[in-house]
Amino acid sequence: MKLTGNAWKFGDDVNTDEIIPARYLTTSDPVELAKHCMEDADPDFMRKIAKGDIIVAGKNFGCGSSREHAPISIKAAHLSCVIADSFARIFYRNSINIGLPIVESREAALDIAPGDRIEVDLDSGEIFNRTKGKSYKSKPFPPFMQDLISKGGLMNKVRSELQGKEQGRGRG
Repeated sequence: MKLTGNAWKFGDDVNTDEIIPARYLTTSDPVELAKHCMEDADPDFMRKIAKGDIIVAGKNFGCGSSREHAPISIKAAHLSCVIADSFARIFYRNSINIGLPIVESREAALDIAPGDRIEVDLDSGEIFNRTKGKSYKSKPFPPFMQDLISKGGLMNKVRSELQGKEQGRGRG
């Protein structure tokens, strides 16, 4: 799976309240959450981004609370992925569970500039900066994680497998 978009750069320790401010957590509706994605880090963020764009950040992206609203808001905002030097553990797991691709690469996080055109190959782990003509390496996702992401997250994967079993029973 390849993802392409323009980079939006943030620093270290972007916490879940900056990703989706707690004052908007009166809902779990992804469309409503997306309207406020990254609002406390950049109040105009949602007006500036385009579908498929990529967040690039420093160390410990997604630190703070364990709520899954933060990765949900990023995915619902139609951002294609997040590249960071490192991620908070719970944010990492929540992102994979909802099908949001996240990629760790110190080299990419340090070198990519705001507005750079980025391509991420999730199969190989390669990150290509089209603006600078440079490549960066990240550890590719193992096949089961790629499967979770391609199916839109854990719930969609389970739903798909259960439907397959139900259809299999109807044939026998």
